Amino acid sequence: MSTSKERKVDQSALRVNQAFIIGLSLLAFILDNVWLAAFVGVVMLLGTAVPSLALFKRIYQHALRPAGLVKPDVIIDNPEPHRFAQGFGGVVVALAVVSLLAGLPVLGWGLVWLVIALAALNLFLGFCAGCFVYYQLNKLGLPGFRVSPIR
Repeated sequence: MSTSKERKVDQSALRVNQAFIIGLSLLAFILDNVWLAAFVGVVMLLGTAVPSLALFKRIYQHALRPAGLVKPDVIIDNPEPHRFAQGFGGVVVALAVVSLLAGLPVLGWGLVWLVIALAALNLFLGFCAGCFVYYQLNKLGLPGFRVSPIR
């Protein structure tokens, strides 16, 4: 039975977001284009700070879903761990960009590949490493990690 207090997340929006992160990050690596990697990082950080501005989610909401290309998959879930995961990924991409601009391509592209791997883990296997970390920090009672897993 559903109650009005249940929180919901559209998993399709998350998967589209992950697919864009993976695809554009792979393209940035293949093209050796630090600015494309920076674009992905900015989109991730902006979408974390201001969820209504999340570009990849907006593409899902305003183009892919209305066109019937991607169907909604709304489940009971907390959005905060997913935002934390995206924000953490955005910080890692920002560190990658700094590394690339500092002439450290192995470190920079390695960090980009870390984000690709974690987004792929979530997209293909349904395990959100950032969400796992969020809930572990919640268990420790750290300030800012107030939301517990839904049972």
